[in-house]
Amino acid sequence: MSSPGLGAEIFGRIAYEFSLLQPWLTTHLHLLASALFPIFTGAHASLSRPTSAEKPQSATKKDGGEAEDEDEQVESVRRMEGLSPLDAILYPIAAGSLLTGLYFLMKWLQDPEILNKILNWYLSVFGVFSIAKLLIDSFDIVTSFALPAKYSYRGVLWEVKPQLRLAIPKVNGRVYEKSAINSPSPLPGPLSQVPLPKFISEALWSVRDIVTQPFCVLEAYLRGEGEARVPVRIQDVSSLLFATLAVLYYNLIAKPWWLTNLFGISFSYGALQLMSPTTFWTGTLVLGALFIYDIYFVFFTPIMISVATNLDIPVKLLFPRPLGIDDDPAKPKLSMLGLGDVVLPGIMIGLALRFDLYLHYLKMQKHTEVTKDSEETPASTKLVKAPYQNATGNWGERFWVGANIPDVKRGYAFPKPYFYASVVGYNIGMTCTLGVMHVYQHGQPALLYLVPGVLVSIWVTAYFKGDIKDMWEYNEAEDDQKKSDKAKATSSDAKAPKSAFWPYTKLITTEEGNSKITSEDTTAKKKPLDRRIISLAITLPDTPTPKRSDKTAKPPTKDKPEPAPERPVKLNTSPEHSQSNSPSPTGSESLVLIDKKESIEPEGKLKEKTNLLETYLKAAEAEPSFKEPEGKRRRVD
Repeated sequence: MSSPGLGAEIFGRIAYEFSLLQPWLTTHLHLLASALFPIFTGAHASLSRPTSAEKPQSATKKDGGEAEDEDEQVESVRRMEGLSPLDAILYPIAAGSLLTGLYFLMKWLQDPEILNKILNWYLSVFGVFSIAKLLIDSFDIVTSFALPAKYSYRGVLWEVKPQLRLAIPKVNGRVYEKSAINSPSPLPGPLSQVPLPKFISEALWSVRDIVTQPFCVLEAYLRGEGEARVPVRIQDVSSLLFATLAVLYYNLIAKPWWLTNLFGISFSYGALQLMSPTTFWTGTLVLGALFIYDIYFVFFTPIMISVATNLDIPVKLLFPRPLGIDDDPAKPKLSMLGLGDVVLPGIMIGLALRFDLYLHYLKMQKHTEVTKDSEETPASTKLVKAPYQNATGNWGERFWVGANIPDVKRGYAFPKPYFYASVVGYNIGMTCTLGVMHVYQHGQPALLYLVPGVLVSIWVTAYFKGDIKDMWEYNEAEDDQKKSDKAKATSSDAKAPKSAFWPYTKLITTEEGNSKITSEDTTAKKKPLDRRIISLAITLPDTPTPKRSDKTAKPPTKDKPEPAPERPVKLNTSPEHSQSNSPSPTGSESLVLIDKKESIEPEGKLKEKTNLLETYLKAAEAEPSFKEPEGKRRRVD
């Protein structure tokens, strides 16, 4: 019988290794998911306005007097700690020195228990805030799914107004507060059609108020640094309390692997929002230097593996693995992944996502011609940037609104080729790490495979897309500096008078309409000097004043006559015409909306109301001199 060929031997070897790997698939999938979760969420949470986008305008009132949503206008600006090319040299030296020092300290102590306690309590300080931050953001996501501020139903966008206890339709950018189809249900989407008892509906509205509205505001001031106002909600306090209990349980009672992973994922999630390579070539240098550092300390010294296995501190991710033949069933075996293998490639992946956002707004920029004052003036163009739309949060509203509703700002919907390419490269590198570790039964330096996977995927994608120049010139350090300078200028302008010479001069206007600068009596009107060094304060929000009901409207006067009714707007909500505002065809269900200046009735059932007549009669009885305003007489049958 002839021996099998080379192809058969290779196939048989692969089948044999896969049979040995099969019990480990759950562990490896668990490891991969735990590593990708903080990278994906942290990278998206780090998004902020790039320099290629215009700063969004502040909330302004539209025609109907309704202000735009604050969540659409708020600009998320995050200050990140940028890396420099010098860090490519300092990071490996500092990490190697710290690792070597811990190794010899454990050898000298002979028992790492004391060192474990010291480091655990030290890391617990950061762990409280990291876990609290992760839980707060998680609560916000759950709240946005359960109680969204917007949702769509039958092709109509609805905005929830907790003060009115109503969901109000929004058509063509206008909100109709006094529409006949306003929904009193606190539930979103099709669930809003489920009939609820009044006490359950009120309870749900109260729950919405509790979880979305702050119950106090913390104010802090530090001379030289400025002041800050932080609204405090119930989930903020509960998250901080849970994080404190988790830290106490970890240090005083037990250290289960899932609690260690909670610490590790929280640390990674927070670090990806605070650290940035600032440029792609700086990130490449830093990862390249740490690539060499990881190889040396794993393959050529016992230091890294010894420190990682003997130190029981929450700077790693742990995963239960199958037991071997000689393993004790009473002692579960765990595989581990260092946080450096998550954070270091993760900051490069986050940079790739922010670069995708930068390119998205860069392609939306336009050049417009500037009007010439005279024929001698040379022609010029002006760069017009697209206004920035918030790209973070509101995951639940993305689900409930959907993609078929027009006139909805979707700042999160932008192409992400570099982010997806880097994530694919990370998955390939991690898969290679696990495969080699399984074959050779020895710990592997994960950066040996992750760094080439991430960097090659990013730079190769830029080469084929023709974005090498833009990627090389992209610099987040300039973005942060410009935002910081603009914020300081805005803050100083808001506090000081409009005169540039304050406090010694002021800007006044003469009778001829010309402005001039005059001296100001600083002794009489001088602003008192703020002598505070540091201060803290807690402010309770004002109780909102309930809006006046239509039934208790004031009688009209001559100075303020009743506004004329506006023309109804027909809204077709049939499934076949869910996006059309034109009159619905025969037989389809239609709704009638009228501007909030006039209450309305469903089409075909309009009835003349007697509120106006009753108002006139009451006013005439109370005040004999009362006269009906001219031009506002209406016939009431």
